[in-house]
Amino acid sequence: MKKMIVPILLFSLLLFGCGNKEASETNKESSSNNSLDQIIESGKIKVAVGGKYPPFNFMNEENKLDGFDADIGNEVAKRLDVEFSPITAEWDSMIAGLNGNKFDVIISSMAITDERKSKVDFVEYYSSGGVIIVEKDNNEIKGKGDLKGKVVGVALGTTFEKMAVENGAEVKTYSTSLDALTDLSHGRIEAVISDEIVSGYTIRESKFPFKVIEGRLFDEYMGIAVRKEDKELSAKIEEIIKEMQEDGTYTEISEKWFNRDIR
Repeated sequence: MKKMIVPILLFSLLLFGCGNKEASETNKESSSNNSLDQIIESGKIKVAVGGKYPPFNFMNEENKLDGFDADIGNEVAKRLDVEFSPITAEWDSMIAGLNGNKFDVIISSMAITDERKSKVDFVEYYSSGGVIIVEKDNNEIKGKGDLKGKVVGVALGTTFEKMAVENGAEVKTYSTSLDALTDLSHGRIEAVISDEIVSGYTIRESKFPFKVIEGRLFDEYMGIAVRKEDKELSAKIEEIIKEMQEDGTYTEISEKWFNRDIR
């Protein structure tokens, strides 16, 4: 009888050991699938940006990413105690890239829409709106009702493109709003729909002879995009943005680029 007990005990110990090993591997895998943990462990956060949208994100004279989005991203990384690692990406492929794990988040002035919310989660971090820009001596276009049949430039894949289509414009798309505004200055198009803040900045910096039609076409809220399964990361970034707004860091960054708080 005693001879049988020993093999049974050995089998039980082996089984228990395998069970613990499997549980350990499962816990390890579960931990590795947590993006917040992965970011902390790797020591860097990979952030997708367009890099062509001044003053929010652009490449400066030293060919380094600069702008409001870059400063926000740097501060988020700092508070996570990791390195800010920006990755430039094409606008219309950013969400696919995020969900394909090419980067951890998107901080690139992305407007929060129902369509995008079906694919990713957002942490809101500022608001703006769409406006119409025309040449100073243009008296034909005074609002969205005058866009029908007009050649209107917009950045490809933006909410501005949708607005132009809805109002019957002949739409011409560009990689960036700056490209559209440049074509407007050459008389190739009759108007541009773009972001209110960006348009004002670009017109001032480039000294374009334009005017912004008074009144927003619509309000927009911009968000930091996070994969839907990354709830812990999303909650942590939301906490950081709130802290930045409460301790004055957000206002400081905003005033640096816009002379006002744009939250």
